[in-house]
Formats: sequence, C-alpha cells, structure tokens
Amino acid sequence: MDLFLLKKIITVLIMPINIVLLLLIFALIVHRKKPKQSIKSLSAAIVILLISAFAPFSNTVMTAIENDYPPYVKTNVSIDYIVVLGCGHNTNAELPVTSQLANCSLQRMVEALRIYQLHPEARIITSGYGGHNPVSNAETVKQSLVLLGVPAQKIITENFPKDTEEEAQLIAPRVQGTQVILVTNADHMPRSINYFQAEGIYPIAAPTGYWVKNPDSSKNWAHYMPSSKKLEQTTIAWYESLGLIVQWFKSLFS
Repeated sequence: MDLFLLKKIITVLIMPINIVLLLLIFALIVHRKKPKQSIKSLSAAIVILLISAFAPFSNTVMTAIENDYPPYVKTNVSIDYIVVLGCGHNTNAELPVTSQLANCSLQRMVEALRIYQLHPEARIITSGYGGHNPVSNAETVKQSLVLLGVPAQKIITENFPKDTEEEAQLIAPRVQGTQVILVTNADHMPRSINYFQAEGIYPIAAPTGYWVKNPDSSKNWAHYMPSSKKLEQTTIAWYESLGLIVQWFKSLFS
C-alpha cells in the first residue's frame, strides 16, 4: 500500500469521531455477552463526544496551537517569496475558480493576496497536488490569484507535493538564502514551520484562518452547548497535535 495513503487511513481512524464510532460498535457487539463492558464503552463514547464538542475545551486546545505565531504585519524588510501551502479544492468548470477552493485554500489565497499587496516586489509560490482532481491545488490557487489581479508571471506553482513535508522538501532549494513568508492556517503553522526549518529555511509566519478569533469575549448560554462545529475544531486540533508529536519523535532519530 502507498505510504501516503496508509498515513491518511491511520490518521482518520484515530480522530475523535471515529474513536467514538468504534466504541459504539464495540458496545453494540458485546452488549449481550459482556453488558458491563458494553456500558463502559458506551459511556466512554458519550464522554469523548461531549467533551470534544464542548466549546471551552475545544477553544482551549485550539488556542494553544493557533497562538504560536502572531498575524503578519508589514515590516521594512524586502520579501522575495510568499509561499502558500496547499489545502483542498474541487475542480468544477461551471463554478468560478475562487468557488472551487476549499475554505482553507480560500483563506490562504486571500492572505497571500493581502501580503502581496504589501510586498509587490515578492513572487508567490503556490503548492499542492490535485488529489482526485484533474487540476492541482497549486494551479487552482494561482488561477484565483490571477483572477484577483496578480500577474501570472509573478506566480510559481509546485503541482506535485502531497503533504507539508513534501512541500518543504521541494520548495526549500528554490528559496534558499532568500526572505520568505509562509502562508498557511494558524493551526497548521507550527508543523509547517518545523518542516521548513528542517530543510534550512526560516520563513516569516503569516497564519490565517483562525478558529478562535476572540477567546476573551463574553459568551452567552449558546456558547456552552455542544456543537458539530466545535467537534470539527477539536478534531483539527487533535490532528495537528498528533502531527507535532510525530515530528518530535522523528527529530529524536534524525
């Protein structure tokens, strides 16, 4: 089996919602022969689900990841490259290219455009393969930027990286010894910075797409109700935390 596919399958299986589903399936299978074990499994599933969908918990774990790097503010330093990491899209010729982008790619594209307007001297590098799409994520983001006024000749595409580690490996030789701004989602920035630093590149972070925008604001009762949005937020935080742990283990043997 392809190593990339194997990593994705394992990652999916250990996400909170899938752990809940596995516990529920186990409870259903053993409920007649082992009722106590079934009740324990069912209880664990309910607790994990409620905690994961609980806003105070979800916001706490996400903020711990998102706040590692501040938003980008213009400095007097001349920038050579703005690197936009890939995320997702669905190719559909009937839609405007900007509507084909997944939210994460749209957020990164908009942030790259903002930074380009601050640093028109820079070139933009878009990255990411196509997955099941005939057009790569890098090309889709490029087309969106061109549609919004960035000259096509100012954009370089890296169409083949499947994940962040591959992106860092492929982009690093091109940007070695230059001033680089790295654009990705705030929750994804710590892992991304680690990958680029491992390749000898020390970019300026430009996080975007924050999940928790105002953690100190006053909350009404609805904030404390479990929600699918907070479950998704916890899942992303869990995924990124696992990625950081894997990076740490790899660093012990490198």
